Amino acid sequence: MKLASLKDGRDGRLVVVSKDLTKAAPATDVAPTLQAALDDWGHCRPLLDAMYHSLNVGGGREIFDFDPARCASPLPRAYQWADGSAYVNHVELVRQARGAEMPESFWTDPLMYQGGSDSFLGPTDDIPAISEDHGIDFEAEIAVITDDVPMATVTEAAAEHIQLLMLVNDVSLRGLIPAELAKGFGFFHGKPSSAFSPVAVTPDELGGAWVDGKVHRPLLSWLNEKPFGRPEAGVDMTFSFPELVAHAAKTRLLSAGTIVGSGTVSNRGADGGPGRPVSEGGSGYSCIAEIRTIETIAQGKPSTPFMKFGDRIRIDMQDEDGHSIFGAIDQKVVRYGR
Repeated sequence: MKLASLKDGRDGRLVVVSKDLTKAAPATDVAPTLQAALDDWGHCRPLLDAMYHSLNVGGGREIFDFDPARCASPLPRAYQWADGSAYVNHVELVRQARGAEMPESFWTDPLMYQGGSDSFLGPTDDIPAISEDHGIDFEAEIAVITDDVPMATVTEAAAEHIQLLMLVNDVSLRGLIPAELAKGFGFFHGKPSSAFSPVAVTPDELGGAWVDGKVHRPLLSWLNEKPFGRPEAGVDMTFSFPELVAHAAKTRLLSAGTIVGSGTVSNRGADGGPGRPVSEGGSGYSCIAEIRTIETIAQGKPSTPFMKFGDRIRIDMQDEDGHSIFGAIDQKVVRYGR
C-alpha cells in the first residue's frame, strides 16, 4: 500500500496512491490524515488496503492524477522524529577526518538523536537557508513509521511495529554542527527541517528487498542533475530498523506516528576502504560531508563545496524494473526570506 498527504492545513489530507505513482484517491472516508489512520491502525489499515487494491485495478471514486508537487511529507509534522546512525562506516570516516578516535561501543550501541518534527518540508519544497556559510548539506536516508511501541520492546517484537517506510533528506548545516556538539548537548541549529518522500509504503511493497529489517535496494541521489550516490541500503547497515526501533523504545513508549531514521546510507569501497565517487565507478555517497572527509583523509583538505543557493538535490529509490518506489525528493536550496 502507498499513502500520501496532500497539502491541506497543518497535517495534510490523506490519499491512497497507485502502485505506479500515477493515480490517487481520497482516503478521508477512512481517516482525515495519516496520523489519524496510525492512531487507529488496526481498524484503518484493512480499509485503506481495500481502497489501494481498488485503485490499482481501475476502481474507486474521485480518482485523480497524482502530483508530488501537491504533497506535503507523508507526516507533515510528527510527534517524534528520532534519527539513528546505522551506517557506522559513515561515522567512522567523519571522525577519522577530524582525528577523533571512534569508541568501540559505536559498533554495538546505536547512535540516535531527537530531531525537530514540528515542520517537515514537502518532498518538492525549497530548502530555505539563511547563509551559505552554514555549510548546507543533504543526507539521503530511509526511515520507518511505527504504530504504538511499548517501552522496553525487544528487537524481535519491534519488527511488528514497523508499518510504513519513506525516504528522507535530513538537511544538515555542517558549519554549525561542530560548535553545537562541542557543548556536549547534541544537535539543534545544525538540523533544520527535514523532507520525506512523496509517499510512504507498507513493507510488503518492497517485496524481496525487505529482508531482516533492512531495505536491499540502492539509494540514488543526484546533485545538480549529476549522479552523486547509489549505495546499497542493505549493505554496511550495522543496525537494522527493528534494532533502531527497540533502541528508541528502551526507556519510553513510542507513540503511533513515530519516525525512526537510518542515518546517512554509506558503503565501504570494494577494497574495504572508503568508497569512491560514482564518476570513478564507485557507489558514491549520500551526503557531501562524506566525500569531503575522504578528500581530507587523502589530500589533507576537502575540495567539494557544500550546497549553494540554487543548487538542487534529488533522492529516489527504484525497483528492479527502474520504477520509483516512494516517488522522488526533489528540492532546491533558496535564500530564506520572511
